[in-house]
Amino acid sequence: MTLQQLRYIVTVAEAGNITEAAKRLFISQPSLTNSIHELEKEMGIRIFNRTNKGVSISNEGDVFLSYARQILEQTNLLEERFLNKRKQSPRFSVSCQHYSFAVDAFVDLICEFGGNKYDFTLRETQTYEIIEDVGRLKSEIGILYTSSRNKEIIRKLVRQNGLRFEELFVAKPHIFISSEHPLADKEVLTLEDLEEYPYLSFEQGEYNSFYFSEEILSTLDRDKNVKVRDRATLFNLVIGLNGYTVSSGVISKALNGENIIAKPLAVEEYMQIGILTQRNMPLSRYGTAYIEYLKRHIPMDHSMV
Repeated sequence: MTLQQLRYIVTVAEAGNITEAAKRLFISQPSLTNSIHELEKEMGIRIFNRTNKGVSISNEGDVFLSYARQILEQTNLLEERFLNKRKQSPRFSVSCQHYSFAVDAFVDLICEFGGNKYDFTLRETQTYEIIEDVGRLKSEIGILYTSSRNKEIIRKLVRQNGLRFEELFVAKPHIFISSEHPLADKEVLTLEDLEEYPYLSFEQGEYNSFYFSEEILSTLDRDKNVKVRDRATLFNLVIGLNGYTVSSGVISKALNGENIIAKPLAVEEYMQIGILTQRNMPLSRYGTAYIEYLKRHIPMDHSMV
C-alpha cells in the first residue's frame, strides 16, 4: 500500500467513476484500475462496486476510505510543515443532534481554516447514525446527550464501536417555545403546564425508541405528538402551533432568531451532552479546534447539576 494508491481511491470516490478520476490524476484509466485492484487484493477487501454508471463505495470501502483520508491529512500536514508544500483543501466532518452551539462552532471552524477551498460536512442526524458515523470514520466527531434513562444503552453502543464519550457540559432540561406562547411569561414550566400543547420531536427512523430519542423524557404519554427531521421545520411548528420541544436550553439567537425562547422544566433529570471520538485515533487539527470552539459556545450557567 502506498500514499499514491490512497490518493487514487480518494479521487475515484470523489469523482464517482474511473474515467473522470483518471483525468483528474493525469494517468491512464487502465493504470488507475490496476492500481485499485492491487490495493484491494493486498487489503483483502472490495473498496468499490462497479456499476454501469460508474463505481459505488462498498461498506468496507467506506471505512477504508475514512482511514485513508486521515492518513492523507496527516501526510499533508507533514509536507506543509517540512517541505513548504501548498496547503491542501481541508476536510472535516461532524455528526450531531440538533444543537445550535454545534453549528456556531462549525461556522467558527470554517472561518479559521476554510480559506479559498475546503470540504467540511455537518450532519444533523439521528442518534444511532451519529454513533455509526463516528464508528465508521464518516465523521471525526459526534455530539449527543445521555441521561439516566438512556445512558446504559448509549454507552454500550459507544464501547462496541470503539469510541469514547467525553462530557462537554451537564444541563437541566429546558423547554423551547415561541416568545408569543401563552406560557412565555412563566419563569419555570411544569409538565402539567404543557399538557394541552403539541409536543414536537425529531424522529429516529428504524431506531425510534426512547433510548435514541433526542428529547429527554420521551417516554411520557402525550396527546399531541408531531415528529420532524429538520430543525427549521421544528421551530416553525413551535411558532405556528404553539408547540414545544425539550432540549438543553442552549439556544443561539443569531441562528434561531428572537422568536424562540428557552424555559427551565421542573423535573428531576439531567442531560449530559458530550462528544464522541475514535478511542485510539488522535484528533486532526480541525477536530481539536472544533472542540475548543464548542466549549466557547456553551454558556457558563449551563454547567450545572
